[in-house]
Amino acid sequence: QVQLVESGGGLVQAGGSLRLSCAASGRTFSRYAMGWFRQAPGKEREFVAAITTSGGSTYYADSVKGRFTISRDNAKNTVYLQMNSLKPEDTAVYSCAAQAAPLRNTLLSANYTYGYWGQGTQVTVSS
Repeated sequence: QVQLVESGGGLVQAGGSLRLSCAASGRTFSRYAMGWFRQAPGKEREFVAAITTSGGSTYYADSVKGRFTISRDNAKNTVYLQMNSLKPEDTAVYSCAAQAAPLRNTLLSANYTYGYWGQGTQVTVSS
């Protein structure tokens, strides 16, 4: 089992940056693929970014490609989401998710892939 706690959300102006962190409990963090998802009011949860166990491969939604960067530090049991050039449409609750490997990388963008979720952190981008 793994428990996930996100932090780093907040209010930022359009064009600004935030870095989200997701701290995981347990000693086997390096065995988990990690993802970030977001949910805006009245909308379904959507994929943002994912990273494989070693960090060797990363995946992004088209809407954030070139602006967001996912990374992980297995020594610190933490995954990060660096968000630059933020837009008002990025406003949402951002949640991290984890699933133990092995799993097909083609499934990393699907929320049903992940068995563990954090509680989420609010990101609000003002225009």
